[in-house]
Amino acid sequence: MSTRHINPEGLHRSPAFSQAVVVEQPTKTIYIGGQNGVDADGKVVGPTVGEQARQVFRNLAAILASEGASLANIVHWRIAVVDGHTFDEGVAAFQEVWNRADPPPAITVHVVAGLGPGFLVEVDAVAVV
Repeated sequence: MSTRHINPEGLHRSPAFSQAVVVEQPTKTIYIGGQNGVDADGKVVGPTVGEQARQVFRNLAAILASEGASLANIVHWRIAVVDGHTFDEGVAAFQEVWNRADPPPAITVHVVAGLGPGFLVEVDAVAVV
């Protein structure tokens, strides 16, 4: 796999995200649909963004592992958080699972009016293997 993480001069450089990710050659791409903080039985795991975000990352890791990949293969996250809830707990959950030695993916965060019943956060992702 050949990817380059782009953080040009003149743009904010963050340890949490890259400004862009370029895939240089044909590779397997995994498009992961929106994952909520639900367990294998489809039940919401908890009432906080942090609890739900941790489950989202477990779900993403399981999907990727089924294809021989890991969270490090993600090149873009799209995160939706319900209005009125801070995503600070979600960022903390991300920092628990992301290897700081890996360049961070490009990230887009949206504050939304609502998701499904009880859902506070949803993440979809694109991974390149």
